[in-house]
Amino acid sequence: MTIAPFAAGSAAADLNTRRLVAMKASLGTLSNQLSTGRTAETYGGLGSGRTQSLAARAQIGALDGYIAAAGTGANRVALATASVQQVATLGSTAYSGLVGAQASSGAAGRPLLQQSAAGQLGGVLDALNQSDGRQYILGGRVTDRPPVETESRILDGDSEAGLDGVKAVIAERQSADLGAGTTKTGRLDLSAAGAAVSLSESASAGVRENFGFTLGRVVSSNPGGLSVALTAAQPSTATLSFTSQPRDGDIVRVTVRNADGSQGFVDLTARTAGAVGDDTFAIGADAATSAQNLTAALAGKSFDGKSFTGKAVVGAQSANPPGAAVALSGGTPASASVTVGTGLAAGDSLQVTVGLRDGTSKTLSLTAGDGTKTGSFAIGATPAATAANLSAALATALDSTARTDLAASSAVRAANDFFAGSSSPGLNPRRVATDADGNATGFVADPSGRTVIWYKGDDTSADPRRTATVPVSRDQSVGIGVQANEAAFRATLSGLAVLATTSFGGTETDTPRFDAYSARVQAQLRPGDGQPSVQGIASELSLASVQIATQKTQNTATKSMLEKTVDGVETVSTEETAAKLLSLQNQLQASYQATSMLSKLSLTNYL
Repeated sequence: MTIAPFAAGSAAADLNTRRLVAMKASLGTLSNQLSTGRTAETYGGLGSGRTQSLAARAQIGALDGYIAAAGTGANRVALATASVQQVATLGSTAYSGLVGAQASSGAAGRPLLQQSAAGQLGGVLDALNQSDGRQYILGGRVTDRPPVETESRILDGDSEAGLDGVKAVIAERQSADLGAGTTKTGRLDLSAAGAAVSLSESASAGVRENFGFTLGRVVSSNPGGLSVALTAAQPSTATLSFTSQPRDGDIVRVTVRNADGSQGFVDLTARTAGAVGDDTFAIGADAATSAQNLTAALAGKSFDGKSFTGKAVVGAQSANPPGAAVALSGGTPASASVTVGTGLAAGDSLQVTVGLRDGTSKTLSLTAGDGTKTGSFAIGATPAATAANLSAALATALDSTARTDLAASSAVRAANDFFAGSSSPGLNPRRVATDADGNATGFVADPSGRTVIWYKGDDTSADPRRTATVPVSRDQSVGIGVQANEAAFRATLSGLAVLATTSFGGTETDTPRFDAYSARVQAQLRPGDGQPSVQGIASELSLASVQIATQKTQNTATKSMLEKTVDGVETVSTEETAAKLLSLQNQLQASYQATSMLSKLSLTNYL
């Protein structure tokens, strides 16, 4: 340590010098503040206020990021909302066209529905391929390519690649449902022997679980004239198996028959034992054990919030490997025998209820008479002749229902299967399996490589909204993602595809067929309460837009307050600084004058 020289009487002079130097430094500081408007040029110069300034500026920087993200997100939401609204508008227009064409006065417009639907389908696909100029916004996390295929490929397929479109898929399914032969009986076996008429479901478990009509109630108004013996169906037993051990991530799509006879899908993913959760099954020690684990997972699963009770496995598909399959064994088909008795009188009737694969049913009513009216059969000279007439009338009724309700149901279900198809291995659209004679026997276990995959976006997320998020605060982000393969979009596409592949006549004779199609397509275009809808997606996006706008407003207000805080620390008042500067200048000038006078003071002058 160095001790400065010290002389008696120098303390006062040193103190005065330090004061002058400090005042000169303050004068420089105030001059800089007055010229720049800032408290200091460095954070160190802010003193204790630097911590407050740094913290506020950090928050302002984060808020700037949130505000910028909100602006970008708002633009994307606006585009997505416009696209979704366009889909809703086109679906509503098609719905209105069907309603208008149902009336007899609108029958002349039915032939135009197919062409109109094709145009509306193209409009929906264009809307689903919306982009913001940099990325496609309805493909989930996949933004570098259009999420959906073109209208021509979806409808007609790709002949060069050997891939079928929805038109071929619908035709294939209708053939499987209606059955072979000129008279379509919906895969029911109808025969007459003596005075008895027999009607039964197919002996093939694969056929009766998947195609055509199911046989329900058969009721006679006069058991003495038409006695009925009905045998209820006994369900088959489904055994799941794998040709090889599943790998982690392999997906199996299981077809489930509901209690009402309709079918649905459930997709389960193979996982190692430690990673089993919802929508998964455990990989066992071998393929057989894995199949048992899949069966157990299905038994404990719920569908749409309901338990598995009342449902049955009727099919499965996957890639190969692992080669999932279902063997249906046992069970008996439903059958009915109607015997014509001597007590039959004109006006006696027989009601036969057949079920369709979409969960609906149709009751065929046949009345004894002269056989000249639709829905009647002639009473013959003998019970055997009457039975032959009854069999012919029943065949006609089945054929009429098959070509109307069953064909419409088949078309819609095939379209739904097409749009439920995925590019994931083994999850391509279901395709019909046939025997050597070309008769449908069930569905193929691995339908890969046969059908155009209409959707090319992200299909791995359980929540499409979370495939794109906008961070609007430190702890909150708003989901704005949309996937073109969401259930509501698929329903609209299925309805339009059925219309675009089906022609209708403008005469009253085609009314039953048109009504059958119209009712089912209307349900696709305007789902019932509780079902996913396009308007529901639009509402979710509107809510997201409001959340973004609200948080942006709040962030802007918070930023403004923080900027005032920073200004209070980093900037100075010009008036206050000028006053301080003037006061300091006066003090400094007085100090200089006093110092000058004291420096000239001597003993002689003093005396």
